[in-house]
Amino acid sequence: MPEGLLAAGATLSVERLTQAYRQGIFPWFNPGDPVLWWSPDPRMVLACADLKVSHSLAKKLRQAARLETTGAARLRITTDTAFSSVIQACAEPRADQHGTWISPSIQRVYLDWHLAGCAHSIETWVDGRLAGGLYGVCLGRFFFGESMFSKVPDASKLALVYLVRYLQAQGVSHIDCQQQTRHLASMGARPISRGAFMALLEERLDLPPPDWRPGQLLADGTLAPLEENAP
Repeated sequence: MPEGLLAAGATLSVERLTQAYRQGIFPWFNPGDPVLWWSPDPRMVLACADLKVSHSLAKKLRQAARLETTGAARLRITTDTAFSSVIQACAEPRADQHGTWISPSIQRVYLDWHLAGCAHSIETWVDGRLAGGLYGVCLGRFFFGESMFSKVPDASKLALVYLVRYLQAQGVSHIDCQQQTRHLASMGARPISRGAFMALLEERLDLPPPDWRPGQLLADGTLAPLEENAP
């Protein structure tokens, strides 16, 4: 059995996903295969305080912050305004991949979880068009990152930075990144043992969740109401 694979089978539902995530377990499988349930050791985790931002990304962030509440803003970051579009974009095959694990069944159950108030999306808009973003799950004061996409350079990184700032303002200190990748490592994520991960998770699961609602994320970590005609 591959390292981290705990079980195979069972159907996907919001209730089963909630139980699994509370135990540090998530589904990951190819279309046509049985549902595979994973809990890797080590686990890739981003401490929000450890987020690394490159010089070029920092420049884009400063530019965005100066204009974000003005009519001249070409770039805006929002949350929970286009969950279905974000997960569909994340499901599109990448240049270096064959197919996707984000199958229609995965999309349906995470959309149900979104409607139940636990799964969330972060959207990067450029000139009114969805240019990138990410989605994940928040239980208590712990965020589980699922997938991200970019249609223009740095669009998903911008979404991640704004998410981190919002989470920090809401008392959420860590993001589960599930698996190790160079991209996440370059932004400050690091592997920790399963035991350390579970300790972090158990401390935060039963805390009150953030006050999460559709709106525009601002550079200072606040969530502002959407303006009329905003994307």
